[in-house]
Amino acid sequence: LPTQIEGKTMGTTYHITYFDREGRVFQTAVDSLFVLINRSISTYDTTADIARFNKGTHGVRFTTPYFFPPLKKSQKVFSGSNGCYDPTVMPLVNAWGFGPKKVSVPDTAEVMAVRAFVGFEKIQFNEDSVWKTDPRAQLDFSGIGQGYGSDVVAEFFESKGIDNYFIELGGEGVAKGKNLKENRVWEVGVLDPNSDYISKAYKAYVKLDNMGYSTSGNYFNFREVNGRKYSHTIDPKSGFPAERALLSATVFAKDCTTADAWATAFMVMGHEKAIEILPQHPELDVLLIYSQPDGKQAVYVSERMKSAVQINP
Repeated sequence: LPTQIEGKTMGTTYHITYFDREGRVFQTAVDSLFVLINRSISTYDTTADIARFNKGTHGVRFTTPYFFPPLKKSQKVFSGSNGCYDPTVMPLVNAWGFGPKKVSVPDTAEVMAVRAFVGFEKIQFNEDSVWKTDPRAQLDFSGIGQGYGSDVVAEFFESKGIDNYFIELGGEGVAKGKNLKENRVWEVGVLDPNSDYISKAYKAYVKLDNMGYSTSGNYFNFREVNGRKYSHTIDPKSGFPAERALLSATVFAKDCTTADAWATAFMVMGHEKAIEILPQHPELDVLLIYSQPDGKQAVYVSERMKSAVQINP
């Protein structure tokens, strides 16, 4: 029988199902892992390494092993996506009022001033510390943190000899092996972007064969212009919201950190660019939902995933 554990972390909830012949319950272990990850990279925890880094003008030494891996992955996706994924975007997010402080519309001068200290090249790091080349630079791993948290738990399960598990943390996670109870691979639903908090409908169901998955989308948060929907994610390069017809990007990769960062990058670049650069990234597969000029939704699924995806009309 499966063991199920759930809880709250990283400002969201997690649900984990796994099969263990020994019937061990890992709730306490998993919760303490999340505590350590948050102590490294949570911007909500004022004592976390990342918060100390953001407040200071120089840099910090890592107090746990959970800061270096997301930094390293961020660097890789930052260069692979030509800067569309950039964890230093936080000051811009705040300037646009998507952070804790509500702002109606910032003025262009303020955006330009803030943009001057956004850019991953303003951060340097090695295996034990991270430091700034511009004292105003700040890091925010909200575009990668849940994916990374899922990977850390997946690694923990592997170390315990568990090969059939499904981790879902804030709508993303890792699927490994099978759902032994039903003797089939794990499956995940992708929300229809037209869903709202009350009525959630699924646009697609995807069979997951040993992979990390992540969906990025401005669910419940669109602008409509002449019947066509646009999502807005801050474009780190321009400093302005990238108004894209791409409504949601689901990315599949070997690990969830990669999937998570690239889902963010694709929301910034939009579906045309995403489809164009996919051939250069054999490590990624996608399911993209976008709004067509006539206002209708269209779905793009990468070739390798077609047999695993069922799209609802």
